[in-house]
Amino acid sequence: MLTALRDAFVAYSTGRTIDAMRIPLTLPPRESGAGSSGMLLAPGLVPGIPAYSIKVHAKFPGQDPAIRGVLVLHDLATGAVLALIESSHLTALRTGLAGALGADALARRDARTVAIIGAGAQGRSQLAALRLVRPITAVNVLDTVSSAARSFAHDPVCDGLAVRVVDSLDEALVGADVVVTSTWAQEPFLFRRHLQPGMHLTNVGADQPGRCEISADALQAAVVVVDDRRLAVEMGVIGGAGLDDKAIHAELGEVLAGLRPGRSGPDDITVFGSVGLAFQDLAAGWRAYTLARERGIGRSVRLLD
Repeated sequence: MLTALRDAFVAYSTGRTIDAMRIPLTLPPRESGAGSSGMLLAPGLVPGIPAYSIKVHAKFPGQDPAIRGVLVLHDLATGAVLALIESSHLTALRTGLAGALGADALARRDARTVAIIGAGAQGRSQLAALRLVRPITAVNVLDTVSSAARSFAHDPVCDGLAVRVVDSLDEALVGADVVVTSTWAQEPFLFRRHLQPGMHLTNVGADQPGRCEISADALQAAVVVVDDRRLAVEMGVIGGAGLDDKAIHAELGEVLAGLRPGRSGPDDITVFGSVGLAFQDLAAGWRAYTLARERGIGRSVRLLD
């Protein structure tokens, strides 16, 4: 699936037929004040895949999983529904793989130690995918909920790694070659003073308006690559820090296609900012669908009967 996502990023940045769209809708709060942080509609289309997709899901902070919904896969020629796929696992998987592609393009080849800031499902997915592209040996884990960090440390994703559960950001960053931020933060907590030469940051928490994990001064000191220029400003890492598109070096698809350089030297500080795009859902969903057909997995239903 990593190859399928790589191909989709390249196709999107070099031959897109439509711009990525994320259509947020507000859901009413429950009486308790808890509930969804918003519902999202995400239509996906990418050159080379004979299908289109629509994802409908919502985020529920405090729930496990925090993202719940469904991806509907349609035949591009007829509109027929090909598959209904639960979106929680798929979203975590494709976002983790996108982060790995960003790290593969930007992180130092000798990166060994990872700082995970936010020990939820996405932190796990990012670490699992990162281990596919870099020889990771150690991980520092930080979460505002200490039990979540301890649980992360005992997850199979950490098997074979030296794991440290830490109590502060400064501790988490000690020796970190790659820093993954996946939180609900609305204010930046990573500043220029935290960055070390050669460090790579993967930012996935800033994926809707009002979210921010990395400050403007940190981004301005880095080579910033995003999944989509417009959305990075409207609702991602760039806009969250109050910057405009001048802070963006390239889209990931441009770097993967060789149209723009990534890291130019060992001391560069690099950032991959991921809003999360519907074509990623389509690429991952299409791969899951074709494998399920090949292996006879899943249940067939005729919706019009």
